[in-house]
Amino acid sequence: MANSSLQHNIDGSGKEFSNVGQLHFFKASSFSSRPSHEHYDYIIVGGGTAGCPLAATLSQKYSVLLLERGGSPYGNANVSWLQNFHIGLADTSPTSASQPFISTDGVINARARVLGGGSCINAGFYTRASTSYVRDAGWDAELVSESYPWVEKQIVHRPKVAPWQAAVRDGLLQAGVDPFNGFTYDHLYGTKVGGTIFDERGFRSTAADLLSSGNPDNLRVLLHATAQKILLHKRGTTTAATTPEAVGVEFKDELGNRHLAYLRAGGRSEVIVASGTLGSPQLLTLSGIGPRSELRRLNVPLVRHNRHVGKHLSDNPMNSIFMPTRRPVEQSLIQIVGITKMGSFIEASSGFGQSSDSILCHHGIMSAEIGQLSTIPPKQRTLEAAREYARNKHKLPREVFQGGFLLEKVDGPLSTGHLSLVDADAETTPNVTFNYFSHPQDLRRCVSGIRTLEKIVRSKHVAELTDDRGYTTETLLNMTVRANVNLIPKHTNDTASLEQFCRDTVVTIWHYHGGCRVGKVVDEDYRVMGVGALRVIDSSTFSSSPGTNPQATVMMLGRYMGVKMLKGRLGRAAGD
Repeated sequence: MANSSLQHNIDGSGKEFSNVGQLHFFKASSFSSRPSHEHYDYIIVGGGTAGCPLAATLSQKYSVLLLERGGSPYGNANVSWLQNFHIGLADTSPTSASQPFISTDGVINARARVLGGGSCINAGFYTRASTSYVRDAGWDAELVSESYPWVEKQIVHRPKVAPWQAAVRDGLLQAGVDPFNGFTYDHLYGTKVGGTIFDERGFRSTAADLLSSGNPDNLRVLLHATAQKILLHKRGTTTAATTPEAVGVEFKDELGNRHLAYLRAGGRSEVIVASGTLGSPQLLTLSGIGPRSELRRLNVPLVRHNRHVGKHLSDNPMNSIFMPTRRPVEQSLIQIVGITKMGSFIEASSGFGQSSDSILCHHGIMSAEIGQLSTIPPKQRTLEAAREYARNKHKLPREVFQGGFLLEKVDGPLSTGHLSLVDADAETTPNVTFNYFSHPQDLRRCVSGIRTLEKIVRSKHVAELTDDRGYTTETLLNMTVRANVNLIPKHTNDTASLEQFCRDTVVTIWHYHGGCRVGKVVDEDYRVMGVGALRVIDSSTFSSSPGTNPQATVMMLGRYMGVKMLKGRLGRAAGD
């Protein structure tokens, strides 16, 4: 159950920003008033889904400074309430929790900019990684089985299954995606109901809530603290023998002032980067760790050449269809999932209100305002096109706000891409390329997934909710184009046609990963290769996205590595 002591509080000085229980968050500018001699056992860059549980765990025994470039999620209705999900993602203001970017592929995407990270802006679904994923990652299965429940007891709930979700659940079973595994966090073939970080009121818990498990005497959290680079010192007497070692972090506050934070001298102090798939390889590069040619282009002094930094990126491609319903259906985000053996996951969302106000607010997960311009081929999508759509949405027929979505996500895409820095400014989002469907196997799995959607659409359970008022093909086509939603393709037996549908309607489900992969940039303990006192612990280390939604495993990893690091320093009882 979510912690009941979460609060939002700003005092007269403006230094105290908000708090969780007894833990206070401060604006980064307040750091200038701290004693210059203060040092930390751990400096964590990034207060997201991995950084928050990691900071809470390490602070139980050691001093921790957590730097988060965004603000507080508390008091932000667009973060806290399910009905504002797409509004939060659509907010492009400089201080919003969600920061949009467009990949070079033309797909509009988003990255989190808030304490709690992606858990503050996602659809809330919570499901664990498979046992094979845990095994392949080389994780200690016993510690994994202890770390997931630590998260779940604090912020995860069992959903009340909404009508559209129930219809899709039954449609999945009729389509042969079986057995039904009931409510479970486990990753199992078949159909299941997963967990959610939204409670029965639609109120969101986030990874930031996990900070309440930390020791407030040992944990200092700075908001609006944008890391500029990792401070590295070379040890050794000869050039050949020198080994760079992290000694601190340079960061900028919300006023643009720069600060230096240092590790405690001696011992086993470390800087831990948890800035996500885009932020972590970007910060390593700005610190002089990355491809030699990239560093030369940016005029960043080379500290350690590693050609894999920023490479091997993937984003799970998603395609969807919209089904008009006879009457408005209750709003829901992801609650059920069909885990197929063909390599695709099937999920659902719904919910469009009946009043004019709610019609304008609840266009669901595929809203054009959040960049899901799915009827326009990727290269033609722009943020301006999304804004134009939002301005004219009131002109759309009422029927397009009344229905549900079926979503298909390709599991473990084999297509990979890369990121490259635009400049040496830490606040500039890198150029990102994902190369969707460049591997033919990804395209085959998408086609299989769309054909599964067709079977679900034809199931009696979905048919009982969907519209049967005799729309002509022409009417439906006009409706789907104007509303920027896709109906089931006409010729699902035509593989070439479905392949083109996959390419033309691809969007993101925000599960991108890679850039600092294990075995390429970090070792199995997430230490940066060739650099001392520095780790990366977040989704950038993954070679594939775990489970049907990665947030459970990213939070688990933060707790897991925190406990593992404590045990390494204090013995087996650490973290108990």
